[in-house]
Amino acid sequence: MPTSTVALGGNAFLTTRPAGAVESIGDTGLGNWTNANTICSAYFRMASAGSVTVGLNAYLAGSTASTVRVTISGTAFTVQLAGTTPKTYPVGTVDVAAADYVKQERSYFGDVSGLSVTTASALAFANDQANFYWSRRGPSVHMNYTVPSNSEYFYNEVTVPVGQDPIGSYFMVNGFSAGYSGIQVKENERWILFSVWDADNGKTTLVSKGAGVVDNTFGGEGTGGQTYLVFPWVAGNTYKFITRIRPDGAGSTLYSTWFFAPESNVWRYIATWKRPFTTTYQSGVHSFLENFDVNRGYIGRRVLYGNQWARNLNGTWSEITTGRLTGDATATNAQRMDYAGGLENGKFFLRNGGFFADYVALNQNFTRPATGVQPTVDVGTLPTS
Repeated sequence: MPTSTVALGGNAFLTTRPAGAVESIGDTGLGNWTNANTICSAYFRMASAGSVTVGLNAYLAGSTASTVRVTISGTAFTVQLAGTTPKTYPVGTVDVAAADYVKQERSYFGDVSGLSVTTASALAFANDQANFYWSRRGPSVHMNYTVPSNSEYFYNEVTVPVGQDPIGSYFMVNGFSAGYSGIQVKENERWILFSVWDADNGKTTLVSKGAGVVDNTFGGEGTGGQTYLVFPWVAGNTYKFITRIRPDGAGSTLYSTWFFAPESNVWRYIATWKRPFTTTYQSGVHSFLENFDVNRGYIGRRVLYGNQWARNLNGTWSEITTGRLTGDATATNAQRMDYAGGLENGKFFLRNGGFFADYVALNQNFTRPATGVQPTVDVGTLPTS
């Protein structure tokens, strides 16, 4: 049977890390293992049922012997490490009943670069070392909407199920070709985020913002304008977003976003940004789900989007009932396969992280039932401060 090396640098996480522990996972694997209570978990996906034999590619640094406790899909093994020369230590063999991710946990002292995995089943795991950072963050999935031409406003509703909002989650609601808006879970607070990227030959500038909204520039995908409102949104509640995009008649385009929370029962103005050298209405409309905390890529999250509508220049609302599921390079290159999307209780859903088995193939169209309930908001009375 073929043997594969599953590198910890792209497939493992410190799932238990006591205060003061110094263990870390880098592109070359797990290092600085000094705390016996720290647990490292690695994952690989088997495409079919079958047996799998696992070994540890490891060595010792600073000691001559170490006892390793390894658990594979719930079956525990004890392995003795010895010597400072890297080699493969046999762990054991387990039977996997169906196509699924296999979880391997260990608590010990030693440095480990990867797992030696022998099985007749086809395997999927992160093997692109240049992109281990992204594979550990996990796959991002998108729901793409086609709106009528000359759509000025886009309306969407978002619900994060209870228990599906771990730190590092970005539930992006109203995305467009030059930016996005949505809700995030930060380490100690929650944000309503609205960002517009710079044009290739000019900077995006802030026109105005709402009360309590913070503005700053940002990097990463590129430079641009970012605004956010610290707001304690709650999993289980449904929140509403409206984004307005329209040319200003002088070669730039204005982007505005509003947010509605049931807790306050009012629309809150986030901001308006002006993007130069751009003339457009709504384009590239989409929602997405991502994790931005590389150390929490093993935790699952889920989101629902419902009742999408677009409003044209004549003031006519059109319901948007079709979405197309796509994914980022981590998903399309099969570095991670714990992603899904589709329909749930009349809404579009997206799911990622958690190393679940039942992934949903990308590049599919889904059509939700029409609600016929257009937004009751009077866009002419939305606040602008």
